[in-house]
Amino acid sequence: MREKAVYACAIAGIALMVWNLHTIFMGLPNDALQGFIFRIIFIHVPATIAAYCFYTVALVTSILFLARRNFVYDSISVACIEVATVLILVNLVTGSIWGRNQWGVWWAWDLRLTTQLMCFLLYLGYLLVRPAITEPTQRATLSAFIAIFAYADIPLVVMAIRLPNVRTQHPGPVLETGGLAPVYVAPFVIGIFVMLLIGTALILVRLQQESEQREIDSLRRELHAL
Repeated sequence: MREKAVYACAIAGIALMVWNLHTIFMGLPNDALQGFIFRIIFIHVPATIAAYCFYTVALVTSILFLARRNFVYDSISVACIEVATVLILVNLVTGSIWGRNQWGVWWAWDLRLTTQLMCFLLYLGYLLVRPAITEPTQRATLSAFIAIFAYADIPLVVMAIRLPNVRTQHPGPVLETGGLAPVYVAPFVIGIFVMLLIGTALILVRLQQESEQREIDSLRRELHAL
């Protein structure tokens, strides 16, 4: 059943991605102010939205693991965080490309960019800590606490361009300010679905790997008990 879900999400995501990229690069007009580089928004923003969705799932499953000590929740958490962190990296890279074109620099240390970088580094720390702990319960427990702590940065990222009296170079939220013309809305929304579908397929693959790892851990504990 899981294998069928992987194929379904992957095929649907790739097909939508190809169609959407064709629409973005061949069918949409250039932005009046930004020109061709504006198209990067259809990758840059959906990647972050999908990442935050997966981080939210990881937050919930991390809390559930601490409450119930069920390793399935730990597996879901690490799978979601791995995929989401890659998506945040996509966001940072595409943002830097856009910034180089529009601002003349690859990076500006304003509040939105800095808090997003912090988000990436916090969850990267989560992924680096896990392999260092061999005992499964300790690994899952510490990972859950790190995941909960790291999630506290996400509201800071979201609010960074909404706080009063805070100077930032980052553009305002296009969906709230009406900065997205109607012709761009459909590719933008489809871009979010693409990221969610492909991300879900990758998470399902990682869940299978984590299930096999749990079996190995179980055998290791049995051997130690002998």
